[in-house]
Amino acid sequence: MPHVIVKLWPGKSEQQKRRLTEAIVKDVMNALNYGDESVSVAIEEVSAGDWAEKVYKPDIVETSAKLYKKPGYTMGMTSRRE
Repeated sequence: MPHVIVKLWPGKSEQQKRRLTEAIVKDVMNALNYGDESVSVAIEEVSAGDWAEKVYKPDIVETSAKLYKKPGYTMGMTSRRE
């Protein structure tokens, strides 16, 4: 029962989020041989000012051993609130 969480900056349209969700569901079904009923997708918007603290540090740096695709960027561990 795969559950995929996508964290991204605000600003994408509902249509873009639906298209992304459809693509993720299709790829999970194809790669893992699950039916549509088994896949769920959540989208969480995180502001650029909170990205380092709420995403980069806890989800990328502190769990890097679990990442199958690492980002091509680095950032400081402190963020300035916008």
